[in-house]
Amino acid sequence: MPADSADKAASLEDIRWRIDAIDAEILRLVDERSGLAGKVALAKRAELKPGEALPFGLRPGREAQVLRSLLAKSRDHASDALIVRLWRDLMGDNLTRQGGFRIALCPGRDPGRMMELTRLRFGGAPTILPFVQPEQALAAARTSGTVAVLPLSEPGGWARLLAEPRIKVFASLPCFTALGPPFALAAAMVDIEPTGSDETFWVTDVTGSLSVIEDMLARDGIAASLLAEGGGLRLFALAGFYQADDPRILRAPGSLTGIIGAAPAPLDV
Repeated sequence: MPADSADKAASLEDIRWRIDAIDAEILRLVDERSGLAGKVALAKRAELKPGEALPFGLRPGREAQVLRSLLAKSRDHASDALIVRLWRDLMGDNLTRQGGFRIALCPGRDPGRMMELTRLRFGGAPTILPFVQPEQALAAARTSGTVAVLPLSEPGGWARLLAEPRIKVFASLPCFTALGPPFALAAAMVDIEPTGSDETFWVTDVTGSLSVIEDMLARDGIAASLLAEGGGLRLFALAGFYQADDPRILRAPGSLTGIIGAAPAPLDV
């Protein structure tokens, strides 16, 4: 065998050995991280009052800030998409280990895409419960630990959130801008917190030209874009984090209106 061929073979073996060593270290760290999820649950239970249930551990604002911090760190080879996919799976598994974590999915008109986007956002750990009607998925979300994933094409889901003040939209799907415009919303009984780069979801029954409505909002400093409409209602995404008692929201057009949640802006991946 020529000397250069032997060197290449040895080099390849060295690379494979290094990959195996890294895999073993990754496995050790992932196993340690998974064990910490159980300890988090125990620590939370220790702080509960007698008879009090363990609250759902989902914190979308915290997750967004963790991902943004990771993506901002220096690296040479791992892509942004790889980082997000890995950590979404880790976070989903962490939540599942802390307690019940289920997804009530209304597949809408494109079940394959809904399943793909749901798994991308929440990882492979949580159980997915399919529901034919968005109203059924929304009803399931009244149980702590259950997330409803609602297609934008079905107003029976997002429109009903006006009458569900405890259930808030906390994410839009897809979570990557490269995968296209918003296709679905995720909602649950969780606290919504600003993250510095957010969008708020606002429903209104106002009629008329969209450009006129958008101009009216813009005069109050609100940048809005239509996401969906149906059943006499329209769903807008507002750039930024708004609360229901914001004077600008109270001045917004329409008689049946309301904020149904807010989410970190999709990652530019």
